[in-house]
Amino acid sequence: MRMLLQVLVSVHLITIIISFVFIAQEAGASMTKPGCPEKCGNITIPYPFGMGKGCYLNRNFEITCNMSSNPPRPLLLQEVQLLQISEDYLRINDIVHHSCFNKQSGKTNSSHVPYNRTHHFSYSHTQNEFIAIGCDIFAYITEDNSKTNATGCASLCNTDEDIATDFSSSACSGIGCCRTYLQTDISRFYLKMRSINMITPIWTSQPCGLAFISERNFSIRQYFNLSSKFLERNLYFVPAVLDWSVGDVSCPEAIRRKNYACGQNTYCHNSIQGQGYKCHCSKGYQGNPYLANGCQDINECNDPDETFCLKIALCTNVPGSYSCTCPTDYHGDGKKDGTGCIRGKHPHLLSLVLSLGVGITVVPFILIATSLRLYRGLEKREKKKIKQKFFKKNGGLLLQQQISSSKESVEKTKLYSVEELEKATDGFNLSRIIGKGGLGTVYKGMLSDGSIVAIKKSNTVDEKQLDQFINEVLILSQINHRHIVKLLGCCLETEVPLLVYEYVSNGPLSHHLHDEGHVYRISWKNRLRIASEIAGALAYLHSHASTAICHRDIKSSNILLDENLRAVLSDFGLSRSIPLDKTHLTALVQGTFGYLDPDYFHSGQLTDKSDVYAFGVVLAELLTGEKAISFDRFEQGLASHFRSAMKQNHLFDILDNQVVNEGQKDDIFAVAKLTKRCLKLNGKKRPTMKQVEIDLQQLGRFQEQFSCQNSMIQEDFSQQQTCQDDCTVSERSHSYTFGPATEEIVQDIEVLFS
Repeated sequence: MRMLLQVLVSVHLITIIISFVFIAQEAGASMTKPGCPEKCGNITIPYPFGMGKGCYLNRNFEITCNMSSNPPRPLLLQEVQLLQISEDYLRINDIVHHSCFNKQSGKTNSSHVPYNRTHHFSYSHTQNEFIAIGCDIFAYITEDNSKTNATGCASLCNTDEDIATDFSSSACSGIGCCRTYLQTDISRFYLKMRSINMITPIWTSQPCGLAFISERNFSIRQYFNLSSKFLERNLYFVPAVLDWSVGDVSCPEAIRRKNYACGQNTYCHNSIQGQGYKCHCSKGYQGNPYLANGCQDINECNDPDETFCLKIALCTNVPGSYSCTCPTDYHGDGKKDGTGCIRGKHPHLLSLVLSLGVGITVVPFILIATSLRLYRGLEKREKKKIKQKFFKKNGGLLLQQQISSSKESVEKTKLYSVEELEKATDGFNLSRIIGKGGLGTVYKGMLSDGSIVAIKKSNTVDEKQLDQFINEVLILSQINHRHIVKLLGCCLETEVPLLVYEYVSNGPLSHHLHDEGHVYRISWKNRLRIASEIAGALAYLHSHASTAICHRDIKSSNILLDENLRAVLSDFGLSRSIPLDKTHLTALVQGTFGYLDPDYFHSGQLTDKSDVYAFGVVLAELLTGEKAISFDRFEQGLASHFRSAMKQNHLFDILDNQVVNEGQKDDIFAVAKLTKRCLKLNGKKRPTMKQVEIDLQQLGRFQEQFSCQNSMIQEDFSQQQTCQDDCTVSERSHSYTFGPATEEIVQDIEVLFS
């Protein structure tokens, strides 16, 4: 044992000698490309950004220094004022949108303000928030490519002083000012404001409103002077934070390319946006990871107070790390968080001489073998620590606690390894993306057993989204229904959590209804069946599941279709369980604009009737083929557009041509009447999902009976037909029994078609 200790001491001595010979002293490194200007005013411009030809990576990162300002101001792409550039974010001065009510015309002058950034720059959902200031306004932003996904809030007032009151409290809680978080990083979007009640007297004295994206914890009072009519000013700028990345592909693909932007001693990290990547210095290095030799070794031994070695141990810097050597008569790793230095017995002189000789002879072999073993061991231990860290960060402990304390039987959810899911998606290759939403990106993957799955990769998780992630796992683990997506498992070892679902091959219903380039159009018969299947799934959630569940985000993009156009309900991130002894749940208003229940929006009380309203919007989409929110209509919300058409007896003017050509008028009107009842502004007057399911099933059964006839039943429902298989069908007016949600339909048919 003593001989072995002496050999180790010898190895450490030789290691120190080699380190001093081959390791250069750390030198300060510039963050700017050599030969290029380092600053504009008092702001450092690090590469890949740069000023002047050849100083930036490409045109997307070109900085112009406005020398006419004092101090000079850097501008990105000649228009965006930069306040700060860091390794992960850009802090910018961003414009404030304003909208004013014209008392004489009775209209609101509110322009469509597009915010267009390249995919290299996006508003960070973890660093920013959306704020609206004004009286009786509803402000929101919608993604440019999908106008149904929106984030917004409402600001109400009773008096002029309400704005000043909410400013002074810094709460911005909905009285004169409101704020909400972004659901995901966004590069391109429209910002809009609408008045809630334009006849309110408050609009006479405060006719304008403001809306903008700003960095979190933004001090409104600091930027807006309340002593003047600040709402009538035309231009304001507020600080906002942009996430940035380089390239157009993910890390696995980028590393294989010649134009890979990361230098030596770096690692690559995929952008949250899905396109592009980021470079970071490896552990033990610091500097600019985008320069060829920008990441320099950190000399951990420079500051004795900051080193991780014990004071009695000798600290030796090595590339990317350091080592601690205990003095003679001690053994151990010498580290504060390790085994430290343990005093041993005094060695004999002969043993010391022999061990020194042996050490000098075998040291090259031992040094190489030990170094490789230590490196692999440290790398393995570091990966394990990182996985454990992510497991805790992604709510693994909380999820385990919730499952163990759940009174209901929760199916065992499989825990996948990150390596297995990376292999299944080719390193989360962009070509594997099959959908993106407010809470994450969905990839198509193939597991080792050959099964095809859908893997949902959440956006960067904050505390709020963590609750949504855990909520989705718990709810889906308790549900077993053929029209509700099946959760197969999850992975918590990555920076963002991953959920693994059954793969539903035909994509969301919204693509089939709204994508003009879609070759196949859904028939009237299939539309009716899809509506019936989703109604059944919701009825199950509301009344047949072990505990009542409100989905809270029913929309056509959350209804998936398989190869046989079987409908499957998905995305339970916003769902909430309602105790059986309660009729409602008071909850923060969340959902998708265009589908959001106005009763829930105003009261904050969540009931199963909120899902009924959203389902009514989906029914309107199936009937009209139009989107829930559209800037091309006078009434942008499909719900109000549909109600107006029904009220004015213009239903057939807004129906999809395929519905008109294939459907029977009384069937179409039956569904339209049901849709109208689902869209009642007063939730208590809406039918239950069970009632809706029964009515749609009855319509579907009659459709099946009717399809086997050789000729069409006449419109007066009086002629009896014979089936090809010798079955008989009674007169249409007797074969369909109207349920509680469609009563009085017959007497309304003549009104519609007169």
